[in-house]
Amino acid sequence: MQKEPNSTQNLEEKLTCHFESKDTIIFNITFLVFLIPAVIGVILAGYWLWLIGYIAYWFVFIQIWENKTLCSHCPHYNEEEKTIRCYGNKGIYKLWKYNPKPMSISHQIQFIVGIAILLLYPIPFLILGRQFILLFLSIIGIILWIGVQSIRMCTRCVNLSCPMNRVPKNLADKYLEHNRIMKEAWKEK
Repeated sequence: MQKEPNSTQNLEEKLTCHFESKDTIIFNITFLVFLIPAVIGVILAGYWLWLIGYIAYWFVFIQIWENKTLCSHCPHYNEEEKTIRCYGNKGIYKLWKYNPKPMSISHQIQFIVGIAILLLYPIPFLILGRQFILLFLSIIGIILWIGVQSIRMCTRCVNLSCPMNRVPKNLADKYLEHNRIMKEAWKEK
């Protein structure tokens, strides 16, 4: 007779409870499908100086803005390391205190706006520079990246209040039962 796995093991199989390098590889490869044609197109269009602003935005968004609005609410943020161990932002320094409460509506909106800027910034330069093939490839890359996130990553992510989170409610409830700190903070909210 085969032994039934305990509920913690079952959760760990269905949710991203521990960092896995393959998720980071998938996240980055699918993002590069957007980024490479976008950057090449901006350069070919003659707007390469605008890439300096894009790089600066990346730093501010990922290290400060996203770190505060999204990452600080993730249970992985409460781990001992000084850097984030997440498939999307591995190695980013933790600037803020862990906040186990669900993301506020303001933080959710800020996160969506921040991601939109990150993905849409190159588009006007591709249009102005008439780089339509690279524009098309960039848009396909955006759709691919969002699709992979929605189907593969967001259905297993333990940052349950993220606006992109797609973990089924029954799994989210089970996860909260096993995470006392988060459960208490969510009860307060």
